[in-house]
Amino acid sequence: MKIIVLAYLLTFSLLKSSAQHSNNAPVRLTENSVVKDTTGTEYPYTIWQQLMTTGRYMIKPEKPADPNTAFFIIRLSDEDYAKRINSLPKPPESKYFKTGSKFSSFKTTDIDGNKINTKNLAGKIIVLNFWFINCPPCVREIPELHKLSQSYKEDSSVVFIAVALDQTSDIRVFLKTHPFGYSIVDNGRYISNQYSINSYPTNVVVSPEGKVYFHSSGFGMSTVHWIKRSIEELQQQLPKKEEAVAAQ
Repeated sequence: MKIIVLAYLLTFSLLKSSAQHSNNAPVRLTENSVVKDTTGTEYPYTIWQQLMTTGRYMIKPEKPADPNTAFFIIRLSDEDYAKRINSLPKPPESKYFKTGSKFSSFKTTDIDGNKINTKNLAGKIIVLNFWFINCPPCVREIPELHKLSQSYKEDSSVVFIAVALDQTSDIRVFLKTHPFGYSIVDNGRYISNQYSINSYPTNVVVSPEGKVYFHSSGFGMSTVHWIKRSIEELQQQLPKKEEAVAAQ
C-alpha cells in the first residue's frame, strides 16, 4: 500500500498542474488508467507502478483537458533524475539506532567464508544493509545499492556489509539474478535481533569513529542518495593520505 501511495505522490503535483489549465474535471491516475510509452506500448499497472517507485520515471497525461485521458510514462534523463533525488528530503530515521551513538559491534562470517568483526573496522566507513529475499522493498533497492558498492570497489576506506535473514543456498540462487556487491552475511537474524530490527530493509552508515552517522528503515527513493552523501561527508573528514604518511 505504501508503494502505491508513493507512485501516486510522484505524479500528483504534475497532474494537478496540468489540470489547472482546464475547466473540466481534473485528470486522475488510477490502476485502471491506460499508461503507455512514446511508442504506444501499454504498461500493466504492476509494471508502471514499479517503474515509478524507482524515481527514474515521470507520468503525464496525453490530453490534460480530458478526465479520461491516457498517460505517457517517460524515463527521466540522468540530469533530471539527479535533480529529483537531490530535491527529496532525508529519509526518516529508523527506531533501532540513534544518530551519534556508539555502534555496537558484531562478529560473523560472510557466505564466502570471510570473517567479519566490525570492531576491527575502526577507521573505516561501514555501510550496512539488513534484508531478506522475500522482502519486495529490499529487493527493489538492491540494484541501486549494488551500483553504489561498485563505485567504491577500489576504495578501501568504505566497507559494505549486507546482513540477510536467509540461508546460504537460497542467497546464492538469488544472487544469480540479483547482483549485490556487498559482503553478504547469511542466517543473520541473530545480528538483526541484536539491534531489535524488525522492519526491512534497514540501512546504516557507521563513521570511522564507530558512531552511527545515518540510518533509515523501509524503502525510500532517496535512501541510496543519502547513503552516498553520508559516505562523501565522512570521507571529507578522513585525514589526507599525505597527512597520514607524514604522521607515521
